[in-house]
Amino acid sequence: MQRHHLTPILALLVGFSAALPAPAQSTRMSYPKMAPLDQYLMPDRNAEIVLARSAAPPSISDNAEVMVLRRDGYHVAVPGTNQFVCMVERGWTAAIGDPVFWNPKNRSPICFNAAAARTYLPITVLKTQLVIAGKTQAQIDAAVQVAFREKKLPELEPGAMCYMMSKEGYLNDQAGHWRPHLMFFVPLAMRNTWGANLPGSPIFASDDVSDHLTVFMIPVARWSDGTPDSNPAN
Repeated sequence: MQRHHLTPILALLVGFSAALPAPAQSTRMSYPKMAPLDQYLMPDRNAEIVLARSAAPPSISDNAEVMVLRRDGYHVAVPGTNQFVCMVERGWTAAIGDPVFWNPKNRSPICFNAAAARTYLPITVLKTQLVIAGKTQAQIDAAVQVAFREKKLPELEPGAMCYMMSKEGYLNDQAGHWRPHLMFFVPLAMRNTWGANLPGSPIFASDDVSDHLTVFMIPVARWSDGTPDSNPAN
């Protein structure tokens, strides 16, 4: 997945949570196993709601359903009216084996459209349940594959996408909140179908074999609060 001049900045593009650089060996060795669950939780429920809503412009997030992470999984904290779902993802939404998978500092505000909420979000919910149950990454991967085979996880719908435009997120130790961007989820596909990861292309992509999908990521010019991205070159 490292085929263009921005490789040092975009070593991993796995939407949901941990889309950005973590190439250093020290980073890979920093989170070899799950930390105590409390380190992944946000004790202030209202703060988590606010952070989740920051993923998308208020015109979208103000009317979205909001989910928050509790000790037994994600729960709906605020009902929505526009079919979008906002939440704060943790590191385990990254691909199996990603060095940020167990990073307890990860806080990734994300807001899914209806298609993604119906057909991508169930993967996150399942992974979270498995994490809370104390499963290893290998066990999580095995359980996800069984769920796909048994049709307990749906196939991705066309048009599944999300907003990740928050200034307040923490994607990983090197990227911080990186840049405001949109992500599009499609079944596993060749990245060159979108011209992704080519020199000069504004589109980045990563395959997540375990989740049976490809993520296309497109940076945008402004954060969700309307302020411009001050460092678009990264």
